[in-house]
Amino acid sequence: MIKTIIFDFGDVFLNLDKPATARELKKLEISHFSEEMLHKNQLYEKGLITSEEFISGYCESFPKLTSGNFKDSWNAILVDFPEHRLKFLKKLKEEKSYKLILLSNTNHIHIDWVKKNVSFFEEFKNSFDAFYLSQEINLRKPDPEIFEYVLEKHDLKPGETLFIDDTPENTEAASKLGIHTWNIDPAQEDVSDLFTIKSELF
Repeated sequence: MIKTIIFDFGDVFLNLDKPATARELKKLEISHFSEEMLHKNQLYEKGLITSEEFISGYCESFPKLTSGNFKDSWNAILVDFPEHRLKFLKKLKEEKSYKLILLSNTNHIHIDWVKKNVSFFEEFKNSFDAFYLSQEINLRKPDPEIFEYVLEKHDLKPGETLFIDDTPENTEAASKLGIHTWNIDPAQEDVSDLFTIKSELF
């Protein structure tokens, strides 16, 4: 019996165009990213470096970049948030049958864009019992520590918990802890069809 549902954000609620950032940076003749830069991306997702440090690191590595065109390229991944998914979430909240938790790998630049471009962001956030962004808790998926953090903080039993995420590495990590998972395919599945697609869990 599922008592808690943990949702990812991107490509679960918010539509993403994952190749977009690399595509936009390529237009600026930027296509190679060192291991150090990829590591900085992870540090930024964990909130361990500031947006200013993150942006300046890219601009120093690629002199053609400006803060503005880097942020535009960085945010190109973010597309839109279909409102029917908000309605689905609000209905879940009203029914009070499940504890609802958001657990997202994200960063301050992306969340600033979301707050500016998704008019119902606060309504969305307030529909959850807990709302965890990687940069605020200094943890990121698929590290097991982030799942252990949520399980312990809310005294959850893995066997009574469902985690929904579009990234296989993330759902695999959760599954190893005994958490039920749905590795959603955003091209063919929609979170609002949860109770049809994963009916065997409910």
